[in-house]
Order: sequence, then structure tokens, then C-alpha cells
Amino acid sequence: MSHGVTNQRYFITLLFLITGFIFPNLIQAESRTMARGYVFEDLNRNGVRDLNERGLHRIIVSNQQEVTTTRKDGSWELPSSDDTIFFVVKPSGWMTPVNHHNLPLFYYIHKPKGSPDLKFEGVKPTGPLPSSIDFPLHRQSEPLKFQAVFFGDPQPRNQKELDYIARDVVEELVGTKAKFGVTLGDILFDDLSLFERNNSIISQIGIPWYNVIGNHDLNFDGPDDRTSDETFHHHFGPNYFAYEYGPVVFIALDNVKWNGAKPKGTGRYTSWLGQDQLKFLKGLLPRIPKEKLILFMMHIPLYQTQDREELFRMIEDRPYTMSISGHTHWHGHRFLGENEGWKGEKPHHHVINVTVSGSWWSGEPDEVGIPHAMMSDGGPNGYTIFNFDREKAIIDYKAARRPANYQMNVFAPSEVTSDSSSPNFVYVNVFNGSDRSTVQMRIGRTGKWISLKKVLEQDPYLVALKKQEKERPEILGRNLPDPKLSDHLWKAHLPNDLPPGEHRISVQTEDMWGRIFHASRSIRVTDENPNPLP
Repeated sequence: MSHGVTNQRYFITLLFLITGFIFPNLIQAESRTMARGYVFEDLNRNGVRDLNERGLHRIIVSNQQEVTTTRKDGSWELPSSDDTIFFVVKPSGWMTPVNHHNLPLFYYIHKPKGSPDLKFEGVKPTGPLPSSIDFPLHRQSEPLKFQAVFFGDPQPRNQKELDYIARDVVEELVGTKAKFGVTLGDILFDDLSLFERNNSIISQIGIPWYNVIGNHDLNFDGPDDRTSDETFHHHFGPNYFAYEYGPVVFIALDNVKWNGAKPKGTGRYTSWLGQDQLKFLKGLLPRIPKEKLILFMMHIPLYQTQDREELFRMIEDRPYTMSISGHTHWHGHRFLGENEGWKGEKPHHHVINVTVSGSWWSGEPDEVGIPHAMMSDGGPNGYTIFNFDREKAIIDYKAARRPANYQMNVFAPSEVTSDSSSPNFVYVNVFNGSDRSTVQMRIGRTGKWISLKKVLEQDPYLVALKKQEKERPEILGRNLPDPKLSDHLWKAHLPNDLPPGEHRISVQTEDMWGRIFHASRSIRVTDENPNPLP
């Protein structure tokens, strides 16, 4: 071998080493495995890309970090590792297949060796990366105005509590006009073997159903955050994703960070988005037109998420964003501003959703055996229905197995004296009320309307129920939670000059969208000392 050839190889090797040292990402990029595939119109809905089925242009695809759009022929290409979930962002006017439980199939899981050995089953080995990962879509009509259902924390411990879900909320939702539903985490209460039974029950509603991961949906024996999602992946796919419906974009976030099982981990969770998820959002959000409403869906309230400001900086210039969570087991509307790190022109509206399980299925069972389940703010268990209209969303609070117009609870003494020297109060708990709501009352048909004052106090009805628990230890069921300061409670003095007899208290509330709701309560005025509060 000549010295010229030796020197040439030496310099090539040296150049390669220098290039790798200065530009390590360049060498790494060349060695990464690339996944490829197509997004196509599935005309016959068989899930297979047939010869006569065209590819779809400009459809968003992601590997949960990088984001790309399909070429004119519907093809896409993204980096892959041995633990990657690829998914398509369903565009407006199109739909993905759903499985036998109405769970949307918008993803492909690539875990060649499967999930690690955990208490609850994860993903089975998927084998080598396919030569083409194809996502089928079919056309569907999506109106500008539509409804969607949101469940917070159904959280069943066992089959008995799964049956509560079926009878308390699922049965009344069969035939709903809503186009899809979402569970905002804590789908279960730690026993992940119940996912299949839960999914079977929710599927009876008959609409596509998306799921967000919660802290009680984790593999607690996982050594790190990534491993804690394995059983969720098995049943639902990616732990964060996005889809469009009509004029609205829905982005599901995973803001539950598992810090590892003991002894090496802490055995606890915190609220965190993390760099991978933020990278995904940085790639996705510039592809969404600013005139579209974006609803961010998560489990833990956004204002409790530690790295929320990195998300805020990405969306503060957008005129239409909202977010929704569960987790707290009380319902409320928060308008986030500087105190929470938000710097947008208008406050960011965050909804803490009413929970299906209420207070973890606690309280005395009713005549059909379902627990009272009142939440710590005095609100009944149930769910919300979002009414979308382009960039607007109007929210209905639906109490389980109660009429749609049951929107508040009026609490007052059953009996008072006409010359009472001590003040008597009327409390109104407006379940879906907020700082932007007003509440008024009047006594009788012609009385003057009196404005009630919004207060931060414990709901008096829940306080009375807790008193009953202490006085009647034979009550069946778990104890209700201790009352918290309610976010949606109003209060006023009852006039002292009411004549003896029966009187009707009429109440009306106007919500942030200008809608008016009514309720009433009867009281009795006597010349004798009143009976104790009920």
C-alpha cells in the first residue's frame, strides 16, 4: 500500500472524527432509523391502502417529538427509536377507524421488544419496523356547531363502581347528540386490569371516545415516567396527541410525571410536561391557524403544572385558547393571569371539570344503590357538555340522573320566626358558576329582586350532610369529603319582616355566556321559635 493511499485514508478518518466532534447531530442523524408511511383515503374502510386509494396531502403526523406533514402523494417520514408511537392528527372533515370499544385508532406503536415486565400488562412485542406505516382516514361531515362530552375522574376501584358509572351516567348518554367524548384522566383507581371492562361500558354511549392519562392510570411499579405509561399505551395509544373536529383543535396533554417506584425513585408524581412534549407542541402549534379555537385537555389543572410557562409563551398571542382538567374533584372556572405566569392580552380560561365519581363514589347510597357522591364544593357528580360554535365554547354542567335544568341548589331554613333577631341566610350554590356570574333572589311573586354576594365559604348543605354522618354512624357507604371553600357559592340575608305563612324564594342566575337559569325554595314563617336546620 502506497504512502499516498495511507495518508488519504488518514485524512478522511481525521475529517470524519473532527466532523463528528463539531457536528455530532449530523453523524447521529445519518445513523437514526427512519420510519415511513402514507396517510390515505380509505374508500372501502378496510384499513388497507388499496391501489385505487389516494394519499392525502398536508396531513400532520408525529412521533411525539418531531412533527411533519404529508407530501402530495400522502407519504411521510419521521425518525424512529425502539420506543416510539407514531400518530396522525385527524383533520377536520375526516375520521380514523375506531375499534370494538369506539376507541379511535390513529396511532402505531413501535416497541420491538414490547413493554418491560410490569404488574399490569403493557404492549406486546411489535417486531421490526414495518416498511410502511399507513394511516387510513375516511370522510365525515363535521358541522361548525357541535357538542362533545367531558368526563372527569370516573375512578372506579372495582366492578361495583364500574356498574355505578354504567347506571349513573352512561345509560342517560346513550343517544346523545355529542360527536365524541373525552375522559380527562383517572379513568381507573390504580387497578389497571379494569381498563377493558371500563372501555366496554363507555362504548355503550355509541360515540368515539378519547382518553387522557391521569395519576391513577400509571404503572406504579415503573422505574421512571416513560415506563409508567405502558398499560395506558396498550389500551389507548399515545399519552399525548391531537386531533381536529370541525373548526376546533383538541390537544391532549400528559402533565403527570411519575418520579419512579421506590427504592430508587420517590414513589410520587409531580405535574410536568417535559421537553419531549414541549418539542411536539413547538412543532404542532405553528401548523394550526390562529383563527382556530384550541382546547388543551389534561388531568392536573394547568396552573399547577410546573413548566406551564413554556406552553404559555407558545400560545399567548393566540386569540382563542382554552384548557380543561380534572383531578381536584370539584368544579370551577379559573381565569389565569399574571399570578399564574400568563402574559396574554386576555386571561386564559381554564375549566376544572366536574367528576363522574363525584367524591370517589362516597356518601350514602340512594334508593337504587348509587352513592350520593357530592363533591367537596357542594356540587353533584356528573359531567360537562361543551357546545362549540367556531371559536366559542359554551359549557353545560350535567348532574348525573338529574334534569338538565338542575343547575343550582338553594339552601335556606325551612322555618323562621317573623320577629327573628338573628340573621337567616339564603345560600345558592350555582354548580357551573364563576366570577362572571350574577345571582338574584326575590320573596314571593312581586318582591324586589335582591343581589346575592359571591362568597368563599363551605357549602352549607354538605356541612349538614357531614353532620348527619356523625349523628348516624349506621349510614352505609364511605364518608363524604370534608367541605372546601366553594368557588361558586352566593349568599344573602333573608328579610326579617316577612309575615307569617308560606313564602317562595325565587332565584335566578346569569352565567358568563348570558344564559339565565331559575330555581326556587319554600320557607315557612311562624310566630314561634324555628325548628333546627334540616
